[in-house]
Amino acid sequence: MYNKINSKELKERVAHDGIQRTTLSFYRYVQIADPQAYRDELFARWDALGCMGRIYVAQEGINAQMNVPSENWEAFQKDMDGDQKLHGVPLKIAVEDDNTSFYKLKIKVRDKIVADGLDDSTFNPGNTGQHLSAEEFNEAMDKGALVVDMRNHYESEVGHFKGAILPDSDTFREELKMVENILEGKEDQKILMYCTGGIRCEKASAYFKHLGFKDVNQLQGGIIEYAHQVKEQGLENKFVGKNFVFDERLGERVSEDVIAECHTCGAPCDSHTNCKNEECHVLFIQCDDCKEQYESCCSKECQEVTHLPIEVQKERRKTKSKERVRNVFRKGRVRERERS
Repeated sequence: MYNKINSKELKERVAHDGIQRTTLSFYRYVQIADPQAYRDELFARWDALGCMGRIYVAQEGINAQMNVPSENWEAFQKDMDGDQKLHGVPLKIAVEDDNTSFYKLKIKVRDKIVADGLDDSTFNPGNTGQHLSAEEFNEAMDKGALVVDMRNHYESEVGHFKGAILPDSDTFREELKMVENILEGKEDQKILMYCTGGIRCEKASAYFKHLGFKDVNQLQGGIIEYAHQVKEQGLENKFVGKNFVFDERLGERVSEDVIAECHTCGAPCDSHTNCKNEECHVLFIQCDDCKEQYESCCSKECQEVTHLPIEVQKERRKTKSKERVRNVFRKGRVRERERS
C-alpha cells in the first residue's frame, strides 16, 4: 500500500485537479502495539478518502501533517472519531491554504514520532508543562517570562515571538541540549516554550521539568492554534513574520512583517526554497529576482552544475560527499545580529 506514481506527475495532478483541500496537523501520544499493521490500516482508510500528507507512526503514537478533500471532510472526521486511538484528538487547521500542501500520501513507521534523542525511560514524558492559551501566553510574556523557541534556526529565521530565545540549531535533538545550556541557572524562572503545533513542546516541557525547572509552560496547539485564537478573540499578535511548515507551502503568514533576508542578495524576503541543484538541495531563502537570476539555485556554482548533462549530474551525486556539499552551500544560519 504505497503510491508508486512519480512525484512530478502527482504534483501536476494536484495543481490542475481543481479539488479544494483542507490542510491540517495533529499528534497524539498513545500506545500502538503493532505500528506497521496500524500504518497499513490508516493508509487504506485515508487513501480511499483522497487524503495526502506525511504521517509518522510509532509505538509511542502518531504525528500527522496532511490535507483532506473538503468534500470528504465529514467522512474524515467520522473516520477519526471511529478510531479509539484518534477519537477526540485536536485538529490544527492551517492558517493559510492553497490546496498544494501535499501531493501524495506517505505514512511511515518510525522509532519515535519526533526524533528527540532522549531516553524516555529516564523520565516521565507524560509529566508535561502547563498548556497555555494564546491569551495566557501573552499575559505571561508581558510579565517577563522567558520565551523559548523549540524549533530549528530556519524556522525561527522567518518568524518568531518577540523577544524569544532562538537557538541556532539544525535539529530538535541538537536544540534540547542547546536550550539546557542557555537556561542553566534559571531553574526558578517561568519558562514559556512554543513550536509549530505543540508536539515538540510536549516532550521538551516534560524533559525540562525532569531537569529541575519548576515553572515550565507550553503554548497549547503551538503557533498554528495561537494564530487562530488571536484572530478569533481579537488579541494582540506577539508573533512576527511567517510560521514555517513542513509541506510544499513551506510557510504560512501570521503577521505582515518580513523579518528575514534573501540569502543571495540580502533584500527583505521570507520565502524558503530548495536549491535546484539536487547535489545540494539546501533549504534557503531567496527573493524572486535572485530566483530568476540564479535559476532557483543558491549559488553560481550550483547554477553551473544544473547546466551539466543529466547523466553527469547523476554521476556527481554518486561520488560526492553529501555532508561536505551541505557544509559548503548551506546558507540558512541565523545571523548573530538577528539573535542579539
